[in-house]
Formats: sequence, structure tokens, C-alpha cells
Amino acid sequence: MKTASVFETKTNLSRYIAAILDKSEPYVVIVKNGKPVARLVPFETGAENRIGAGKDIIPKLGSLDEFNAIDTEIENDFWGNGGVL
Repeated sequence: MKTASVFETKTNLSRYIAAILDKSEPYVVIVKNGKPVARLVPFETGAENRIGAGKDIIPKLGSLDEFNAIDTEIENDFWGNGGVL
């Protein structure tokens, strides 16, 4: 973890971003008057970073056909008998 003043951050922003991207630093804490005010962290994208209660329960679906197959399976479990009353 690197700590840098606001002035140092403005001067060396490109260097800090490069360090975060190559993972030599997990993040940079920016301080003003000796107190932490911000954290420079890598931006994370993608479904693997989803948050929530169902992130490990609800499957990631690649197509609408996959969704329909799961929907039919749930309907069968709920109604039994293939969804027929």
C-alpha cells in the first residue's frame, strides 16, 4: 500500500495507475494534511464481481434458451406434473 499526498498524486498519477495495473501496489491512499481522504483502486468489471445474496446461487446464463430451460424446470418443481394443473 502506497500513501501519497494530493500534490504527489497529481504529479505521479500515471505512475500510480501503472503500479496498480501491474499489481505491484494493491491501492494508493491519498492523504491531505496527514489524513486519508481517498483511495485509488483498480476498476473491476464483469459478472464475476457481482454482489448480493444470490451471486453464488443464481447461475450466469449465456442465452435466452438457457433461461427458458431453467424457467421450465422451476415451473415443473413448483407445479409438478410438467406445469399442468
